[in-house]
Amino acid sequence: MHRTLLSKLSRTPTLPFRCFASVTTAFEQSVDQFPSLIIGRSIQPVGSFAEAQALYLDPDPVAVKELAELLEKAKLGVVAHYYMDVELQGVLQAVQKSHPAIGIADSLKMGDMAVEMMQSGRVEQIACLGVDFMSESVQSILHKNGFEHVPVYRATANKIGCSLAESAERAVYRAWLEKESAAANSLHVVYINTSLETKAISSSLVPTITCTSSNVLATILQAYAQVPDIKILYGPDTYMGENLVTLLTALLQDPAWNDQKIAKDLHPNHNRETLRGLRDSIAVFPSGNCIVHHMFGDAVVETVRSKYYDDCFITAHLEVPGEMFQMAMEKSLSDEGVVGSTSDILKFVSRKVKDASRKLDPKRLKFILGTEAGMITSIVQSVQNILADAPNPNIEAEIIFPVASAAMTGTGDMDMPLVPGVSGGEGCSTSGGCATCPFMKMNSLDSLMQVAEMVLQAPASSSVQSQLQQHLPPVRLQGKSIQGRPAIDWGTESILYMRSFMQDNRLPDELVRKIMRN
Repeated sequence: MHRTLLSKLSRTPTLPFRCFASVTTAFEQSVDQFPSLIIGRSIQPVGSFAEAQALYLDPDPVAVKELAELLEKAKLGVVAHYYMDVELQGVLQAVQKSHPAIGIADSLKMGDMAVEMMQSGRVEQIACLGVDFMSESVQSILHKNGFEHVPVYRATANKIGCSLAESAERAVYRAWLEKESAAANSLHVVYINTSLETKAISSSLVPTITCTSSNVLATILQAYAQVPDIKILYGPDTYMGENLVTLLTALLQDPAWNDQKIAKDLHPNHNRETLRGLRDSIAVFPSGNCIVHHMFGDAVVETVRSKYYDDCFITAHLEVPGEMFQMAMEKSLSDEGVVGSTSDILKFVSRKVKDASRKLDPKRLKFILGTEAGMITSIVQSVQNILADAPNPNIEAEIIFPVASAAMTGTGDMDMPLVPGVSGGEGCSTSGGCATCPFMKMNSLDSLMQVAEMVLQAPASSSVQSQLQQHLPPVRLQGKSIQGRPAIDWGTESILYMRSFMQDNRLPDELVRKIMRN
């Protein structure tokens, strides 16, 4: 039912991707107009930022063949996050046709895909393309499913950080938890995009359950239904926590959401009184955010509202700042927008295109993409798959990137005067925020091929074996204990609680007992 709420609030053969149809004049370095990618019979980039995104949607066949052969020989499966570089995603999607042990998904699904790959018997090891906490998570899920012997390799030997995850690793986060959990019946709801170390320390301090952007609303609704006087401590993503409070407030202010509608469309054990109690029970960590979603600030919001609001669907990840979230939530009330996870956004765009493709009149659907630009690869694939079987071939989907001018830089090149990024770093604004995640972009096609080659060479070379060891996930919890219990058990406990909740639609009894004793 909560998924319904988020939705409510919330190949006829194409020309080759490089045969762009009438490319629009170069996008000016201004927030007055956003770049976009028009998906139809051809791919039409509008503006230099979109050209940079579109360049690799039609992957190099030589690279596809080379990677497919390497992965097959190395018996190496690949799990990658949606936010990977478009070049890498394009090649991975093409390789999937001959080497199915490749998955592109959100952080939770990546672990499940790795387990499925190992169960298939096609692969013997996994490459994880994401940031460090994702490789940690994939490894822990493999271990919990009986694959302790399976190595998980990162694309680089260097640390791949995450601004959001690191905000929960500071002393201030622990201090906040200790202060807020002094209240009786406290439950820490921690975002999955955090390290195992954060989850371990948190679980040792206060009863903790992991959540995703897809299930966080359901989690807190069920928690309050099972423990009515509970106190919810949400962190570390400040925007997501504040957006949850905003969402509950909006429902309470809307007279259409009476007790009957809340019980029918939101949660059977809730009404207006319990929603108010839940909203007032939430404490949000005040100092954590993702540099990608932080980009959707005042200038971007003002342009969306003044120039795009009326004729566009608006999508927003739960991690975006409140103003962007508010617009998407407004639109979602009439099913013209969605707020939620990357998967929710992909499903929404796909559903709207599929619905339009059943009608006979030509139409261009416009979507504001309120999340990281790397999502475009999966959106293009989904839309083109829908259009391939569509009764109406005259449907187009225009994906609009709400990119602030500070997230782009001039090159001095007449052919491509603007590219994602400023001189300080790819895709990032010196004033805060990114169009593309600089940490995710540490995963490249070359680095993946290098890992596959090292896997092939390792049996005959001790030096290569040593190099590969540097690509394993962080081992900060290995051999450590907290309160006499292995730290890794503390670190995975909240994830197991979440998985139990996802299976049974209720908090596990063990967690409830801990909350009541707290």
